[in-house]
Amino acid sequence: MSALALGFTLVFVVITMCVSLWQKLGLEKDIAVGTIRSAVQLLAVGYVLQFVFSTEQPLLLVLIVAVMITVAAWNAGMRGKGLPGIRWRIALAITVTELMTMGLLLGLRIIEWTPQYMIPISGITIGSAMIVSGLFINQMNREVQSVSGEIEALLALGATPRQAIHESLKRSVKFSMIPTIDGMKTVGLVQLPGMMTGMIVAGASPVEAVRYQILIMFVLSSSAAMTSILLALVSYRLWFTKEHRLRQRAD
Repeated sequence: MSALALGFTLVFVVITMCVSLWQKLGLEKDIAVGTIRSAVQLLAVGYVLQFVFSTEQPLLLVLIVAVMITVAAWNAGMRGKGLPGIRWRIALAITVTELMTMGLLLGLRIIEWTPQYMIPISGITIGSAMIVSGLFINQMNREVQSVSGEIEALLALGATPRQAIHESLKRSVKFSMIPTIDGMKTVGLVQLPGMMTGMIVAGASPVEAVRYQILIMFVLSSSAAMTSILLALVSYRLWFTKEHRLRQRAD
């Protein structure tokens, strides 16, 4: 794509801002800031990846993945205001998921040990884990508020915090995985995912593109489940005080 063609894509942003002005939605500033940030961030990442791909230094690969995990944990942790230590728990869950996923992919020789494969797939895995973490925390906060009486009754009857909040954890894990599961059900019928579309546009065989997309969908489903379950196991105590009393509000 030429620079001129890329510049023409700003037409879509202008249309969106005009609609916002017309309907008095007040989104013009957010749209402008989002447009500038996304463009700058993607261009910067493009140059960084070009350098990493040419040097193939393992330490740079580890550093990039570490930055991804840190940013993902910080962003998802914003959903858990009032929950002390939630960010490092999210980082732990995402890190374990990333290590297990990449270990299987490399150990089974599904992908090659090169930055060209590892960084994009790590980005997809970590990004999905971030979304799942945010959804899990949001749902847990709603669960704790809506069924607080039930949880407190179980605690009064002698249940441990884990036993008292178990059903809420199950519902929150299921809720956090809904987008991933729905995406698997409709992929190819409702949408053509990004990796598949990009490979086809770049000239790859549609069949080859589909194979890689199947890999990505399976990785996403596995990473979503691992992240959500791990986060549930390491974070459920945050909804209780040190005296094993339920926090009425997590925010």
